[in-house]
Amino acid sequence: MGLEPIRSYISSGWNTLSRSLSDCATFSDSKLTGAPQLYLPSDFPEPEAVKQLETRCKVQVRNLPPSGDRLGKPGAAAISPPGLLYLKNRYVVPGGRFNEMYGWDSYFIIVGLLRDGRLDLAQDMVNNFLFEVEHYGAVLNANRTYYLTRSQPPFLTSMILGVYGAQKVAGHEDRAWLTKAYQLATKDHSLWDAEPHLAGSTGLSRYFDFGDGPAPESVQDETGHYREVVAYFLAHPEQDRNLLVRKALGQTSPLTVGSTYSLQVCDLVRTMAKPECAVAADVALSSDFYKGDRSMRESGYDISFRFGPYGAGTHHFAPVCLNSLLYKSEKDLEQISSILGRKEDVEQWKKRAEERKANIQKYLWNSQRGLFVDYDFVQQAQSSYDYVTTFFPLWSGLATPEQAQALVQHLATFEQPGGLVMSPRETGGQWDFPYAWAPNQLIADVGLRKYGFDKEADRVSYKFLSTVAENFRRDGTIREKYNAVTRSSETQVTAGYHMNIVGFGWTNGAFLELLHDLPVDLVQKLAREQGSSATAAH
Repeated sequence: MGLEPIRSYISSGWNTLSRSLSDCATFSDSKLTGAPQLYLPSDFPEPEAVKQLETRCKVQVRNLPPSGDRLGKPGAAAISPPGLLYLKNRYVVPGGRFNEMYGWDSYFIIVGLLRDGRLDLAQDMVNNFLFEVEHYGAVLNANRTYYLTRSQPPFLTSMILGVYGAQKVAGHEDRAWLTKAYQLATKDHSLWDAEPHLAGSTGLSRYFDFGDGPAPESVQDETGHYREVVAYFLAHPEQDRNLLVRKALGQTSPLTVGSTYSLQVCDLVRTMAKPECAVAADVALSSDFYKGDRSMRESGYDISFRFGPYGAGTHHFAPVCLNSLLYKSEKDLEQISSILGRKEDVEQWKKRAEERKANIQKYLWNSQRGLFVDYDFVQQAQSSYDYVTTFFPLWSGLATPEQAQALVQHLATFEQPGGLVMSPRETGGQWDFPYAWAPNQLIADVGLRKYGFDKEADRVSYKFLSTVAENFRRDGTIREKYNAVTRSSETQVTAGYHMNIVGFGWTNGAFLELLHDLPVDLVQKLAREQGSSATAAH
């Protein structure tokens, strides 16, 4: 007993959450309706294994149109019907409605796979990402056609080095593989260093979705979401920064895309009678709102009010998380260049990393508050929204020791009985108070330990681990998020999709890594809480 049941759940989960072309369940998509579709790259011959799918899984197979076969190409949004993008190798999905290979989820999944000795599956996933970069232009949000407009937080170099390090430990270092991975990772990195992903003149980067209008997965799977957004801005006009467009009845506007909603004035009725109403005006969300909404989804933090209500201003910010990740990517590419003996590249990546670090220090560090914060480059102002991504610069190693000490003093802003909460603000969004998410627990844990704050890391990670374990003991599942205040998997999200998905890929991976980082006595304590006598593998 002890931790064995939850370890077994995670271990078997790598298989139950795996998808491949041999599994017909790979093609289902609960976010959209319609017959399953599989799209190959535009210039890619149909493999023999794929030909068999058309009969066995009743999948329609076609090639992407050249006008929409890469991230950011204008024809991507017009691909119909939507479908799965071809990947040759197996991959692990998060679970539930997320039945495809996701960009940043996969980093935490791969961390768990490597910790569990599943190098084969971890390398298959990295090879899939390299295929995405080569044939679809970049690491995608996930391998669906409607994600050809955006990427996700860039963890590719961290995944590559994780697999390469495991190869070396296993005694079969593959320099040829690393060389190819380096070339494609360099290509993927270029996405973030060019327009439209540049954050003004800051020298930093931003999230930006190439598409326009409502996000397809939201229209189908987040019932009434955009209507709720309209209602929010009508109730809070002081926060409506040209995000709503009011129109006369029947009028069209070039500033809007998506649905139009009717404003009505109705009698207040206190009986069962139907109230009498008169239509006052039409209202729609602006094109700029949808650009922010889509860009928020590229950030992975959907939905939070961190970049304004419902993330509407995401594309106006240079975020701490993204630029810390890009600094880490540049340092990783410097390291890989060194391994491969590419001296000129080493110097180039070193210089680029130092330039980004200097700009992060200039725009994102608030010395008065002792926090890293996001920067609104349109308003030329730092955000006042405290967010748990302030710990990313510790994970990436760009913070000074003095900054690390200041950040530790702010743990109390986020620390709750169940771990680190996303923010102190309760908005109804799942990426705000009171929720704790596994990826941010692991980023903070690794960052704190990197700067010598092991005691604090032990305390915070134990709170999260024990929350996951306690809920597993109660219902036998691991979830995508937890209420950090009540230490429960019961959630009351009101913005976006409202479920708490079972699975769950990145929670499984982060759990294993956080557990590995704990001192033995705390692992044994956690095991005892699971109903065991004192032993647990470490």
